[in-house]
Amino acid sequence: MQPYISVITLGVAELARSKRFYVEGFGWQPVFENDSIVFYQLNGLVLSTFLTADLEDDMNLKGLVRPGAFALAHNVRTQDEVAPLMARLEQAGGTVTRPADAPPHGGFRGYVLDPDEHPWEIAWNPGFAMDAEGNVRFGA
Repeated sequence: MQPYISVITLGVAELARSKRFYVEGFGWQPVFENDSIVFYQLNGLVLSTFLTADLEDDMNLKGLVRPGAFALAHNVRTQDEVAPLMARLEQAGGTVTRPADAPPHGGFRGYVLDPDEHPWEIAWNPGFAMDAEGNVRFGA
């Protein structure tokens, strides 16, 4: 089987608050939305934000949708793009948990929580090649 992820769905408390973070912060535009869910087309996958109660109903799992031990990453092309994007995300309702800095393994990164406490790493990694569409390949 070919390895890939098609859609990542995040449970959110309020669609409007979440949408502000993704639209004003990242500049992503919804490709579909209704009263329960918003879809954003990203290069090779779709990110959806789904009202937590409706997502739990959809999965038939009550009380299990919550932020966990994971981080989503948004890579940028240059180190100089990291801090300004983090500032935009914070202005759009996010919370900076780690200001941008250089980790011991190289690159430059910081962390921002979306309004529902989903962690986003904003990173520049010299070991990732990024094509014109924003797709990354490990081991540039």
